[in-house]
Amino acid sequence: MELSEKIGVSNVNLSILKTGKARAIRFSTLEKICKALECQPGDIIKYEKGRHEF
Repeated sequence: MELSEKIGVSNVNLSILKTGKARAIRFSTLEKICKALECQPGDIIKYEKGRHEF
């Protein structure tokens, strides 16, 4: 089963997250991803200074 099916998020939205084009992510979505991949949030996200500054 694909990740998108496991967590109930479309492939398009996963692609947006993967490419770093997302402006935000719901904690519930992050939790589902981490549960499915058996990882911690820090394993899949990182902070980049100057990116998405308001």
